[in-house]
Amino acid sequence: MPPRKRTRPNGTAMKMVGEQVATARVAKGLTQRELGKQVGLQEESIASIEQGRRPLMPDVADVMDRELGLPGILAVAAHKMPQIDVIPPWAEPLINLEQKAQAISSYENQVVPGLLQTPAYAKAVFQSRIPLFTADEIADQTTARIDRQTALHRTQPMLASFVIWEPVLRCPLGGREVHNEQLRHLADCARLPGVTIQVLSLGRTAHPSLDGPFVLLETAEHQHIAYLETHRGSLVLSDLDEVSILTQKYAMLRTQALNPEETRDLLDELLGDP
Repeated sequence: MPPRKRTRPNGTAMKMVGEQVATARVAKGLTQRELGKQVGLQEESIASIEQGRRPLMPDVADVMDRELGLPGILAVAAHKMPQIDVIPPWAEPLINLEQKAQAISSYENQVVPGLLQTPAYAKAVFQSRIPLFTADEIADQTTARIDRQTALHRTQPMLASFVIWEPVLRCPLGGREVHNEQLRHLADCARLPGVTIQVLSLGRTAHPSLDGPFVLLETAEHQHIAYLETHRGSLVLSDLDEVSILTQKYAMLRTQALNPEETRDLLDELLGDP
């Protein structure tokens, strides 16, 4: 059975619910950041909900009703409104897998891995897409990507290893300010429990993954799965031989990459820090 698509209410309904959230939040004397902490969302996510750009999911609506002292009003709205697709089908497999994974290994040679992106950097990524997204679609996709990062902040952290090719860190996607913020964010992420970030240096004369980026995941049941994206869609692999080849590639990438301490030094160098 294919994974269930993530959906959101239609635009008019989303704006109506967003106004209800904003009105209740202000009446309660909370900032967007404070409400976000209470319901487990980023400040940017609360802003998107209130502006009608992001769906209020039923589980979040239940918590908001409780925190804002509402008698189930938001929960009813979230359950009853008509739904339309938000997350593109090609992204569904990775999102479903990474939220349950107990370990993830990611090699990226195009952009910073989604789990490590800042909101501004993610926005720049989606603004670069062809065919072009609308402004609302960019906002929706950016918020959904940032929400995925809760996978790195679980009570029981998963093991997350990232190898990033150096040109990704040198490309000022989104402009210098966005670029510098992203580099600082990478340094912060490298300090999270269970997270390891390594850079594959431009100085390497051999490269085990010229075929492109990929992600390896281990489920709670110890099933090993690989995920790949192409211009034409995504591919989830569970065949042991295929996953084994990618696992060998990743092991070589980690061996050839800078170690975590050297990676932090490179980030400092790129930021111009002493």
